[in-house]
Amino acid sequence: MGFEVLLKGNNLARLLGGLGVALKISLLSVCISLILGTVLGSLMNDRHPLIKGVLRGYLEIVRIMPQLVLLFLAYFGTTRVLGINISAQTASILVFSFWGTAEMSDLVRGALSGIPPIQYESSMALGFSDFQTLVHIIIPQIVRRMIPLSINLITRMIKTTSLIMMIGIVEVLKVGQQIIEANRKSDPNAAFGIYFTVFILYFAVCWPISKLSRYLEKKWEA
Repeated sequence: MGFEVLLKGNNLARLLGGLGVALKISLLSVCISLILGTVLGSLMNDRHPLIKGVLRGYLEIVRIMPQLVLLFLAYFGTTRVLGINISAQTASILVFSFWGTAEMSDLVRGALSGIPPIQYESSMALGFSDFQTLVHIIIPQIVRRMIPLSINLITRMIKTTSLIMMIGIVEVLKVGQQIIEANRKSDPNAAFGIYFTVFILYFAVCWPISKLSRYLEKKWEA
């Protein structure tokens, strides 16, 4: 079945190391996206038409443009057109943060717009300041709405990092291809064993996160 190739040399350790590279890029991108997305999502509810128009245009561009094209533009485009040399990992973090920030900002916008205006009016009637309203009334509600959706975004970002192999980063899929190529003659079934192992590794990372999202949704709906 091709699994025996994992026992040769340090092949399994190499796959785990490649997974570590993918997780490092995705988690850094997630952290940046959470911070910037929260800020931009708040601005999306601004009544100023220019601010709303610019942010809406940014969101639509990110949704239309494939992540792979963004990776190529960031890595190859900046080097040849702008003359800026950045590493493949830096380009990947920039692209996934750019994408994740847009997605996160839309989640924040939706959570904020879903809060009835009567809650703001009631807090003002009770003598709450804007800061107290935000901390004691608004934030607890949007956190409960956003955490399950944010967790789903995290799993999507982890899975999408498989694209970084296209700009030369040696992550888990790239390592798998190298192992398959090195054992092509001695073990022709290596591809099945390697790719199935990659599937298990991604599943082992994403499944607990997905279960956490479902658990929180059920707990807060009860």
